[in-house]
Amino acid sequence: MRKSINIAGFKHVNPIPNASRIGNLVMSGLVIGVDPQTGKVAPELQQQCAKMFEHVRSIVETAGGEPKDIIKMSVWMANRDDRDVLNAEWSKMFPDPASRPARQTLAGTIRADVLIQCDVTAVISAN
Repeated sequence: MRKSINIAGFKHVNPIPNASRIGNLVMSGLVIGVDPQTGKVAPELQQQCAKMFEHVRSIVETAGGEPKDIIKMSVWMANRDDRDVLNAEWSKMFPDPASRPARQTLAGTIRADVLIQCDVTAVISAN
């Protein structure tokens, strides 16, 4: 049975959930660093990246898991040369180098004001 996952302060414009769970598998839609208070993205990459990771954490926790359950993260950046900003937030969420998810970083985003976006796949123990 499929279950829609939605978090407060981050809603897609289209009628789709933030993520979906079937069994122990959770897959998100695109996650951007929108500020839950304003509904807008900050002009700076660091702020967008930090908010994006906050949303990722909230999505996985709302689905019943933790960041340790994330198995893959795909990231799209307006400028891949800015990966140091991504890597800083990545290391905060996944501090153990021996236990990090797979990651792919690609060039491109969905809107001109979005500098970074991602999607995640997590495997969560059955509740």
